[in-house]
Amino acid sequence: MVAVGAELRSLPYPYQAMLAVCSDLDETPDRHVYREIVRYLNTTETTAMGPGVGLEVGNTIYFDMPPGQFSFWNTDDTGRAMVYALIESGHIDCLHSYGDLATTRAHAARALEEFARHGCCLEVWVDHAVAPSNFGADIMHGSGDVPGSPVYHADLTCSYGVKYVWRGRVTSVIGQDVRRSLRGVFHPRHPLGAARTLAKEAAKGLLARRGHVKYAMHGPNRVLRRTHLRDGREAYEFLRCNPYWGGVQHGATADGIADVLTPRMLRRLIDRGGVCVLYTHLGKVREPREPFGRRTHAAFRRLAEHYQRGEILVTTTRRLLGYCRMVREIEVETHANDGCMLIDVRIPERVCRGPLALSRSDLDGLTIYTPEPESARVLIDGGEVADLRRNRPDHTGRRSISLPWPRLEFPSL
Repeated sequence: MVAVGAELRSLPYPYQAMLAVCSDLDETPDRHVYREIVRYLNTTETTAMGPGVGLEVGNTIYFDMPPGQFSFWNTDDTGRAMVYALIESGHIDCLHSYGDLATTRAHAARALEEFARHGCCLEVWVDHAVAPSNFGADIMHGSGDVPGSPVYHADLTCSYGVKYVWRGRVTSVIGQDVRRSLRGVFHPRHPLGAARTLAKEAAKGLLARRGHVKYAMHGPNRVLRRTHLRDGREAYEFLRCNPYWGGVQHGATADGIADVLTPRMLRRLIDRGGVCVLYTHLGKVREPREPFGRRTHAAFRRLAEHYQRGEILVTTTRRLLGYCRMVREIEVETHANDGCMLIDVRIPERVCRGPLALSRSDLDGLTIYTPEPESARVLIDGGEVADLRRNRPDHTGRRSISLPWPRLEFPSL
């Protein structure tokens, strides 16, 4: 709710779009590959793939997996210390189930006890393949939220802090939290495969309009919705996007992302002003000694250029979801006060308490259009913001004020 005289900007200033590379760690060979990928994406240091691109990209972690795949229990003490550091810094921000071999409640309890002992908190859950601990019933076929199931853990996991869940829903539509549009799904260089993808996405929209539960998120094209797990617990479910021309189940690898983060896709995301939680698996590599090939290098450098120009804000899944939710749920009122515009931002009682409460950091980057930024003051729940930014006109020609968007500090690994 925003009063006259101020208008919430949907994205942090000056960005026109927002993107999180939400990478499942499936098939990541070892801690060395995992480390080089996160360093390449988040720093400008020299890596096995050359200089990093200096973005802000999170990663996922799971626990009980077969040998030969990087996971928390499979790695050594050095690998686990890396995981702790990356969780603390915010660069691991998602639990990717408890793993293929986690078949009981005890497996989940052991993992959560280990993280709690080290002060590690993750608020995002991402279902994994057909892991028994998954929350998804209709796509991911898990029973982690079914009371009485041997692997029931939703009570433990939600009490631990998980608020946001992904249960297998992926769209080909470029840009969420804007009007659903199938333009951009079809790729003229791949007419047959792209036509099948377009038909499937059109069918999802039709089924959504007819009330089909499985595709309910596709109709409104919102990145988040409030929902219930099967044990009755509330959570926020999010929608991921993979606009690969051959369908959402393809191109989600270290090589394939080069055919996703294309100039055409990024331009359309910017033009639509949308957000995107990108579905991929960057640990699925051909050559562990150099995980990203030439085309993938080019794709990430292209994304970095859009970020550096202030066009696409690239951030972690958790930060993107928190921001999108915050914009929907806060209340803003304006008052004249001694020649100043006083903008009062409040987090409503219904979302400031309990297990799903918004956090203060979810307001990072909050941007409000106002005709006279110089005379504006902002209060958040009664306390004045000291480090308010007064911005130049953005691409719309409008002026604004905003809270800082602090960059996550990457740890020394």
